[in-house]
Amino acid sequence: MFDQAFRDASAQKHAADIEKLRQAFMNLGPGVDPEEAARAARVVYTYVDQLVVEYQIEDSSPLAHNTKVNFGQKPRGLCWHWAHDLDIRLQMERFKTLEIHRAIANYNNIRLEHSSTILGRRGDSMYDSIVLDPWRNAGDLYWDIVREDTRYNWTPRQEVFAYKRARKQREAKKAELDSVN
Repeated sequence: MFDQAFRDASAQKHAADIEKLRQAFMNLGPGVDPEEAARAARVVYTYVDQLVVEYQIEDSSPLAHNTKVNFGQKPRGLCWHWAHDLDIRLQMERFKTLEIHRAIANYNNIRLEHSSTILGRRGDSMYDSIVLDPWRNAGDLYWDIVREDTRYNWTPRQEVFAYKRARKQREAKKAELDSVN
C-alpha cells in the first residue's frame, strides 16, 4: 500500500508545501546540504500522509481522534505516536547536516501535554530548528521555527524527563517522610 506510487502521489499533492519546507531547512543557515533539505521535506510530507492512513485519521480535530484512540476505536494517533513514528522515520535517513530533536510542551499538565519532532541544522539549538507537528491539525502538517510557534512553548524532551524524574523522587521522599511521622 505504501509503495513508491503512494509516496510519489503524496509528493505531487504536496509539491508546493514540500518546496516551502525545503527552503525553510535551507534558511536555517549555511552547512545544510540541499539534497538533505529536499529529502527531509519530501520524507516528512509523504510519511505524514502514510501515518494518516495507518492511524485512520478521519476527524478534523486531533482531540476527537485522541478520544477514539483512548477508547480503543483507533490504533494510534496521539501526539506522541506522531512524534515517535516521525522521529524513527527521519532517523532512517541518517542526515549529516540535519539533526533531530524531540520536545514536549505543557509538560506540567498531563491533559495538555504535547509531543513533537523537531528538525534543524546539525549543532544548532532546538529553538532555532523547525517543529514538525502533524498532530496539531489532525494530519495536516504544521511546521515553523520553534521560537515562532505561538501556540506551544516547547521544552527539550530530555529536560522534561529529568524534571519528571526529580519530581517523582521528591514525591517519594515526601511520602516516606509522611509515613514515618
